[in-house]
Amino acid sequence: MKNVDKENKNSQIGKVEKTLNFKGEESLEQSPERDIHFAAKKKKHYEEVSRKFDKIDKSNYKTYVFYKSPKSSHFKNMFWAFVIGGLICVIGQAFIELYKALDFPAEKASALASSTLVLLAALFTGFGIYDLLGRFAGAGSTIPITGFSNAVVAPALEFRCEGMIYGLGAKMFLIAGPVIVNGVAVSVLIALLTLLFGGA
Repeated sequence: MKNVDKENKNSQIGKVEKTLNFKGEESLEQSPERDIHFAAKKKKHYEEVSRKFDKIDKSNYKTYVFYKSPKSSHFKNMFWAFVIGGLICVIGQAFIELYKALDFPAEKASALASSTLVLLAALFTGFGIYDLLGRFAGAGSTIPITGFSNAVVAPALEFRCEGMIYGLGAKMFLIAGPVIVNGVAVSVLIALLTLLFGGA
């Protein structure tokens, strides 16, 4: 029974590793010797943290959080956010030029290009492609048109099992709702100010 449980646990760990793209040498399915090695390494790490932060207060809390937080390459993240975000914008401009070439006026071409990007982002979110892009591009995937589409579709997919009304309908605007509310409120305020002080 224990062997079966261990095999099931190992297969589950293997699935997680595959999802997270672990390399072979980073595998969690270790031999007893490697388990001992990693346990000792973990113990050493905790001892080091304990020595550095034997008492946490206002003076060293920020340092403690910085020490414990996972490290990331800011320049690499900014580079890919710029490249992917810029690429999405280039694709949008390409759609505008395409619709102009099909004899649509400039204003309608822009609206059609925006609609096309919204549709593609919704489809890619549904197929799980946009989530992969978001993990890679970070803020570059949150540019207004496609990011907004993703923010509407992702919660709807996540809560669809709760039904059409309480799941999909209620949760669809969980993330995008505040943006819509504030956008409409600010638009009404600007319209009123324009009407009062901007003349006819």
